Amino acid sequence: MKTVLVTGGAGFFGGILKQRLLEEGFDCVSVDLHSDATSHPRLQNVRGDIRDEALLDKLFSKHRFSAVFHCAAILAHAVSDESLLWGSNVDGTEALARQAAKHGVEKIVFTSSNCLWGNSLGRPVREDDTPDPVEIYGRSKWEAEKVLMRYGDRVDSVVLRCPTIIDSGRLGLLAILFDFIREGRKVWVVGDGGNRYQFVYAPDVAEACILAMRRPGSGVYNVGSDHVKSLREIYEYTIAKAGTGARVASLPKAPTQAAMRLASILKVSPLGPYHWRMISEDFEFDTSRAKTELGWHPSVTNEQMLAEAYKSYERDYDEIQARTDVSAHRQPAKMGAIRVLKWLS
Repeated sequence: MKTVLVTGGAGFFGGILKQRLLEEGFDCVSVDLHSDATSHPRLQNVRGDIRDEALLDKLFSKHRFSAVFHCAAILAHAVSDESLLWGSNVDGTEALARQAAKHGVEKIVFTSSNCLWGNSLGRPVREDDTPDPVEIYGRSKWEAEKVLMRYGDRVDSVVLRCPTIIDSGRLGLLAILFDFIREGRKVWVVGDGGNRYQFVYAPDVAEACILAMRRPGSGVYNVGSDHVKSLREIYEYTIAKAGTGARVASLPKAPTQAAMRLASILKVSPLGPYHWRMISEDFEFDTSRAKTELGWHPSVTNEQMLAEAYKSYERDYDEIQARTDVSAHRQPAKMGAIRVLKWLS
């Protein structure tokens, strides 16, 4: 029986991956800053910091992991301390890679992000396109990738670059959208809403993680949904499934982007530089390499996964509002200045 380590296992995606690994028959150790009530005979939950090398050394010595799934990350809208974000996302990755190399771990699978880019390339982004992040979260993810590359002669690493990961239970910034839909308000798009922005289904990313673990060697792979429709179409589909009377409305592009930029600079909005730049632009990964080399294929479209995530938000609304000590993607993001837009809706 192989034993694997999942970092960020108490988080939204880490929890989904952890469950899939247990179903596949693996013994799992999960380490996370947050507590985790998940229970399973083959699961050990450890509350701790991946920067704590004494803790990591103890875990790696005890369990002899065959693979590490590195999902832990601090999000920019979740903290005000940028040194904590950088330390966790970059220094934590270095500590993890160092211990993996020391203890002879065969593979690290790292979930990276589309935040490595802050501008549309006008075409699907390929793995050989040079990242150009515009904010600290994207820079930390790119730096973490480079950390893993530096350990490439001692441990194989596979980087999975993911757009927004969605499934039932995904909240964070999405909860702001869901709140507008739930209350039957106008759901705003910038410009005509014709831009195409790719998501990816959490169980599909979990599948990619397992395929990446089993493939020999290192590599970088983009994952994401197929048949990406415009944001306006995706929102209209979700609203129709919700049946709340919400409707899509447009904001003028240039003034809205300027207002979002100012709100970001003043730190009165949860939307950072990446979000205000990309909210009205196209972004899509070219996923052909993952399909060809890993045998991976997405199973759900953007509109299907968003409607499913909204349904769980509506069903669990009261419980969600009472949550404490959970990861950023498992709690609603604070609206900040977006509340003004809600009042006008």
